[in-house]
Amino acid sequence: MKESLKVSEQKIVILAEESFSVLGSKAATVLIRYHAQNVVAVIDSTKAGKSASEIIGIGKGIPVVASLDVAMSYGPTLLAIGIAPPGGELPPDWLPILVEAISNGLHIVSGMHHFLSDNAVLSNLATKHDVFLWDVRKPPKNLSIASCRALEVLSTIILTVGSDCRTGKMVTAIELANGLRSVGKRAAFCATGQNGIMVSGWGIAIDAVISDFTAGAAETIVLQGVQDNDILVVEGQGSLVHPAYSGVTLSLLHGSQPDAMIFCHQPSRTQVARHAIKFPSLGEMIDQYETLARPIKPAKIIGVSLNTFDLTFDQSLEVVDLVEAETGLPATDVIRFGSEKLVDSIIDVSEKKDLLNACSGT
Repeated sequence: MKESLKVSEQKIVILAEESFSVLGSKAATVLIRYHAQNVVAVIDSTKAGKSASEIIGIGKGIPVVASLDVAMSYGPTLLAIGIAPPGGELPPDWLPILVEAISNGLHIVSGMHHFLSDNAVLSNLATKHDVFLWDVRKPPKNLSIASCRALEVLSTIILTVGSDCRTGKMVTAIELANGLRSVGKRAAFCATGQNGIMVSGWGIAIDAVISDFTAGAAETIVLQGVQDNDILVVEGQGSLVHPAYSGVTLSLLHGSQPDAMIFCHQPSRTQVARHAIKFPSLGEMIDQYETLARPIKPAKIIGVSLNTFDLTFDQSLEVVDLVEAETGLPATDVIRFGSEKLVDSIIDVSEKKDLLNACSGT
């Protein structure tokens, strides 16, 4: 049985009914950002007739259509569920659309906590039509607890961390890996969430792993990623100050055992998403990560990635300068201004680690 699909080999229609927006359909936005050439249409009857770029600012020429029936005229081979709501449940009125898609021979990729392959109706229908149901959040079997094996990795490990959810940890990790490869480094993006897995085709969705094994899952990702790569950029999740998701954040920190971290932040936010909890200062949050990393493997935050999508260009430039002055670290918005500053910081860490490895004979 297949374990994944190469999204880059598919013609994708994205299901985002009544949800297509930058924040309302993160999976859709990510697929369009990194696989725009494969996306043939987006389904959202409330925005039909527009293009993706009119709604989320990217995806020029990708039509938004009212139904799967209309989308089929664009010749898709894969339907991607474009949302990942809290709790991960499929909207009930989307089930008939999935039945229609499978009946039309479309593979399905889903980032839901509720696995499509566990639904007897969908699973039987998929078998009948030789369709693959790819539940990217389904964790691999036989994961072990963490055993600090990442300490033995010679490659440089970078972890994106942040002040909150949806601050750009995944996009930053992808952009850093791409930036490193563009200057000749053998670098890999290590996905730890459903959307990152859709983009890269591999990884483990940490939030679907039983808590005792989450650090072990992070360790497994690192050990898989080091094959043929000198630098690993591990996608972070959650935040140490988020009351719902701090556990997965700490598991990633201790399981991946990074050599350095990149801090991700949305400057326009003042408190934790969906909670009336004010952020500590940037300096305090940076100290928290470094303090919690120290007993297992000391690691410094070496740069700040800012998500300034809701600011003007001039405001973005101003906040970059302010953050650099406040933290003493290089800062940028990797989408607006590129990743070069942070890539340079990572290369510096990598070269120092290589030198230490050479001096120690490893």
